[in-house]
Amino acid sequence: MFNFFSKKIGIVGFGNMGQSIAERINARYKVCVFEKDRAKTKALIGMSVAEDIDQLLKRSQVIILAIKPQDFDIVLEQIKTSLKNKLVISIAAGITTDYIQKTLGKARVVRVMPNIAVKAGQSTTAICKGAYARAGDLKFSSALFKCLGLVFLLPENMMDAATAISGSGPAYIFYDMEINRRDPAHIPEEVIEEYIKRLTEAALAVGLEQAQDFALSTTRSSISLAAQKTATLEQLRQMVTSPGGTTEAALKVIFSGGSWVQAAVAAKERAGQLSKK
Repeated sequence: MFNFFSKKIGIVGFGNMGQSIAERINARYKVCVFEKDRAKTKALIGMSVAEDIDQLLKRSQVIILAIKPQDFDIVLEQIKTSLKNKLVISIAAGITTDYIQKTLGKARVVRVMPNIAVKAGQSTTAICKGAYARAGDLKFSSALFKCLGLVFLLPENMMDAATAISGSGPAYIFYDMEINRRDPAHIPEEVIEEYIKRLTEAALAVGLEQAQDFALSTTRSSISLAAQKTATLEQLRQMVTSPGGTTEAALKVIFSGGSWVQAAVAAKERAGQLSKK
């Protein structure tokens, strides 16, 4: 039986999510990163920095793609001939394993969707496997992301629904706390229970079987992150809200007086529209 922790992890992209993942797993795994903006990794201590993607591939057995959508196809082309015996983990929202395999061929691909609470080590993470990934790849990916919080294994057709809850759901919570002027460090338990109830209803509406588990994890981790007060509630909401993305679609519904159920349905629909299949 192989040792999960002996794996060498290469992370392409050192933005908010890539950095948070790297910092959380670095104590357990050998981590190498590559970021085209060298300023982001210039002063990095405790993990190796690759000069280019080729060097990262040579040093790594597992490749985590933590890159912006506009860079995704370019990077797939760069890595496609150097993936023998390597596992590719994509955290790109809306990009399916089928889409990735159109470029990478029969590569072992696992799709992972962590959320903003990864910053506090309390992510609600959804995971699904591609057609050529092995059972051991899914087991390894689950173990890796359990370093960052709770992990839920889903069929890929449920990833858009998960996006609407664990991905966009924190923004629903941040906004409610914001407009009601709640102190994240002192939220009454009855308010937390109300958030869980509303998010469970939203999760059921978009078809998530693990609705209550997703709602509980997303709610408590979002509040815990906000309670650290490293950013304001408005700033946290903005971090989750990409222009034209699923959270923006959901918040438009909430801003106009809609419910969290209606918001989640809008987020799921937007995820489907954005999805690269």
